[in-house]
This record gives sequence, C-alpha cells and structure tokens, in this order.
Amino acid sequence: MALDAIGIAGTALTVHRKWLDSVADNLSNINTAAPGDGEAFRARYVLARAGGEAGVYVAGTELGSAEGRLVHEPAHPLADADGNVRYPDIDMSEQMGSLIMAQRGYQANAAVVDRAKETYQAALQIGRNS
Repeated sequence: MALDAIGIAGTALTVHRKWLDSVADNLSNINTAAPGDGEAFRARYVLARAGGEAGVYVAGTELGSAEGRLVHEPAHPLADADGNVRYPDIDMSEQMGSLIMAQRGYQANAAVVDRAKETYQAALQIGRNS
C-alpha cells in the first residue's frame, strides 16, 4: 500500500512540476514583444489526465492565443510600419493563482511520499523485531 501511495504521489509530483514549469515560462515571457504583424508569445497550459488507479499524467500542453494584444509603441525597435508591437495576452494574476495551486499541490504530494516512506520503514522495522 505504501508503495502504491509513493507511485501515485510521484505521478502527481511530475504533473505539478510540469505545471510549475509552464507557469514560470508564461510569467518570464509576459513582456516579450513581437512585431505588430507577427505572433505574440503563446502561453503554455498543461493538460493533466487521471490515469485510473495509477495516478495522473501529463496528456499534453495547450497553447494560448498567438493574437496577443497590440500596443502602439512607435519607438520600440520591433514596432511595425504602423508603430505597433504585439505582446502576449497573459494575465499575471491568473498565472500567480496557478503558481500557488501548483506549488501547494507539489508540496502536498511530496508530503504523501514522505509519510508513505515513513510507514514503509516502520513496517520493515516491525518485521525485523518479530
């Protein structure tokens, strides 16, 4: 049972780590500019799926819109002929909320691994003392 808990929590750790990676990538590119006639940075979103009794897994990633938001900045080196620059349409507060959820999920599953390991070690100790 403890080994099952470690395996299942391990799959969740992987999903939460990938989620954290995508949020960090989104936040680090929130001010990435592109020419007005180009594509904006596309935010990455992790798609997780239940794997039955085997835990969860990353089913893939979904990309946000390449349309972004057009900002008139004629002095920007990437400005197009009309003076527009394209920025990603990433909501920082939404990303920060996702960051907190992913971080807490990672911490909770790491705690499950620790508790399961302690339980497994206690069971081994009982077997040695008998």
